[in-house]
Amino acid sequence: VQLQASGGGLVQPGGSLRLSCAVSGQTLSTYHMGWFRQAPGKEREFVATTYRSSGGTRYADSVKGRFTISRDNVKNTVYLQMNVLKPEDTAVYYCAAKRTTGGYEYWGQGTQVTVSS
Repeated sequence: VQLQASGGGLVQPGGSLRLSCAVSGQTLSTYHMGWFRQAPGKEREFVATTYRSSGGTRYADSVKGRFTISRDNVKNTVYLQMNVLKPEDTAVYYCAAKRTTGGYEYWGQGTQVTVSS
């Protein structure tokens, strides 16, 4: 399966962006999907996930209430709507996929999000 992330860019604090992750090679509904991010000099961290069967979601505390993960199984695409962005949200954002409850198996190439005035 291949993952292609897009939608990053430069935005002012308080602004919004929507990231997309297009999945090809397999049906999206087969996978749990997640978003992660890595800021300069820091380890990659979990942001949000959506579960394949229930469609349920889970978020990191740092983004809860501001970010929303969603999936469109017809378009084979996962989204991350990011609102009220803060400078500390600046990072490269990665989408990832897995079929089980273990570690993520597949990763996209990342898209840069920069929050700055």
